[in-house]
Amino acid sequence: MSIPTPAPTPEGPGSRTSDRRTLLADTAIGLVAAGGLRNLTHRAVDGAAGLPAGSTSYYFRTRTALIGACYRRVAELDLADLDADATAFTPPQPPDRDAVARAVAGLLYQWLTVGRARQLARFELSLEAGRNPELEAELHQAGLGARARAAEMLAGLGADRPQESAELLAAWTDGLLYDRLAGSLARSRPAPELDELTATARRMLDAALARVPGSGT
Repeated sequence: MSIPTPAPTPEGPGSRTSDRRTLLADTAIGLVAAGGLRNLTHRAVDGAAGLPAGSTSYYFRTRTALIGACYRRVAELDLADLDADATAFTPPQPPDRDAVARAVAGLLYQWLTVGRARQLARFELSLEAGRNPELEAELHQAGLGARARAAEMLAGLGADRPQESAELLAAWTDGLLYDRLAGSLARSRPAPELDELTATARRMLDAALARVPGSGT
């Protein structure tokens, strides 16, 4: 069954085309989180989104295009979460390591609880993007925004090499999320409490901000 070709519309924020692409990407992310990439087909997205057959393939002609859309959407939502609590990360607020640790812990708690499906999907999509040359640029670009925010925050806290420190912090954060969501103890350990995550975030920040020997500072 085919669907009528929609009339051309602007693809800016709030346009019908943009809204439909967002719906399809969000639906696809949910399917990946629930059953892995084997769950991701154009037909499955059509059905889960409640749209006519052929809708997904109209907007995303190939499976690679659909995976790329999912990856961009996950990165967009993660960055929105970071920006929602931007007051803890950006000037003109005076740098406060404890406040930043609480903010990082809040993000981790959110991604381990109400946002866990998106993070599970992100790990699945990252593995696929790393294997597919057509998606490598998406994988690289998706990580730049969060690392830029982290570097800015760490610079405000006095990091001598904020970009390197941001890369370490991102790696530690991803490791913690993976361990809690998909690691060997994921099913046997309860989700960490906010206090535990705050203490862990403070330790990560302390390590990221430690002076590097030979840095000249």
